[in-house]
Amino acid sequence: MKEKADIGLIGLAVMGENLVLNMESNGYTVAVFNRTVAKVDQFLEGRGKGKNFIGAHSLEEFVASIERPRKVMMLVKAGKPVDDFIELLLPLLEQGDIIIDGGNSHFPDSIRRTKYVESKGLLYVGTGVSGGEEGALKGPSMMPGGSPAAWPHVKEIFQAVAAKVDDGVPCCDWVGENGAGHFVKMVHNGIEYGDMQIINEAYHLMKDVLGMDAFDQHEVFKQWNKGVLDSYLIEITTDILAYKDEDGSPLVEKILDTAGQKGTGKWTAVTALDLGIPLTLIGESVFSRCLSAQKDLRVKASKVLSGKKPEFRGDKQQFIGDLEKAIYGAKIISYAQGYDLMMEAAREYGWNLNYGGIALMWRGGCIIRSRFLGDIKKAFDNNPSLENLLLDPFFKEAVQTAQESWRRVCATALLNGIPVPALTSALNYFDGFRSERLPANLLQAQRDFFGAHQYERVDRPRGEFFHTNWTGHGGDTASTTYDV
Repeated sequence: MKEKADIGLIGLAVMGENLVLNMESNGYTVAVFNRTVAKVDQFLEGRGKGKNFIGAHSLEEFVASIERPRKVMMLVKAGKPVDDFIELLLPLLEQGDIIIDGGNSHFPDSIRRTKYVESKGLLYVGTGVSGGEEGALKGPSMMPGGSPAAWPHVKEIFQAVAAKVDDGVPCCDWVGENGAGHFVKMVHNGIEYGDMQIINEAYHLMKDVLGMDAFDQHEVFKQWNKGVLDSYLIEITTDILAYKDEDGSPLVEKILDTAGQKGTGKWTAVTALDLGIPLTLIGESVFSRCLSAQKDLRVKASKVLSGKKPEFRGDKQQFIGDLEKAIYGAKIISYAQGYDLMMEAAREYGWNLNYGGIALMWRGGCIIRSRFLGDIKKAFDNNPSLENLLLDPFFKEAVQTAQESWRRVCATALLNGIPVPALTSALNYFDGFRSERLPANLLQAQRDFFGAHQYERVDRPRGEFFHTNWTGHGGDTASTTYDV
């Protein structure tokens, strides 16, 4: 074992423990520390026994055991614990040392922390890590951002432990300055919310409209995973639907229908509102989880509110085929909206994001990994200045081919009283995006009527604003204009 560690990691919970085992298996000596120091001894006597780890019982001992420039990675709870550890580490580190936050931190915090740590003469990296327990151990997707000068020092380790695709290409590359890495991870998680909601709506339709049990649905998802929907989330859904409880019945049907969330989907939706980007599908996915959490209220409502009882008389196999196309179409919209948000954030924060590279980083190791992401990379390889995925020839053709099936699915759901907020909001976005003219002219007239907010005219140059005295009783004074 080397006398000094190549990298140190604070936080030996599930992700931290698996990530250090990954690092060690790739030839690195790792220093480990945990606030509850007994956890260090338990790890060294358990999964870490006989391996190249240096255990520490204090931060001083921990820092002293890492070779310079020190690379100190934290996998602790987002928020105050990250700031607390930064303050504890700063007096122990020296100029040029690197602090790395591998947790699910909110990107504005990473922007602030990068500036603060750099002001102390150190470097900072905020990196998104996706893939869960298995990914951390076998190869996650990693999305690092922060101090550009830190990247050459952490690149080898990060790319060694990351998942690999296309004959060894690592699912890890430098994303951008300050909070860019955690921003891209946030969007990843938002897209994850959307993908999961779309799948859940398909499950709901097959269950309550087609009357299929979980085992029958397992066979459908198994087939879908061989085609354009091939992905990790479709794969695990296939396995979940086949899993039997002790009595032989599907376990999934015994799970309470209240969804949890840790906040990254909400962050994505709120950021989209702040930047004025129509992230409708992910927003609906967040609200769907909120509605599911109102279980007791929904039970009360079910006793007094009635709707259409599902009744399907069409061709079952055709509907399943339509459903596959509807999922694909909605998935395209979800990624189009997510990339739209990243493009606007890059303009807002001065980041130079590699959009094709981000798709490649998501190809392996992470929760949203899928065949689909290779097509996104090709789209940006063909046109690095692509303004929206729907304007790429491949995705334009794919979404237009899917739309008739997609419309039939949404119509069937609405006529049978089955909520499909993600599928319908995605279709509404598609119809709005392809519309040369929307009814916002009337909306601007209303705003001008009650608030003198002014409007532009189709027969005058953009940027000229007008106000009308609609009632004859108002004055000519207009309000100032502004954009979200």
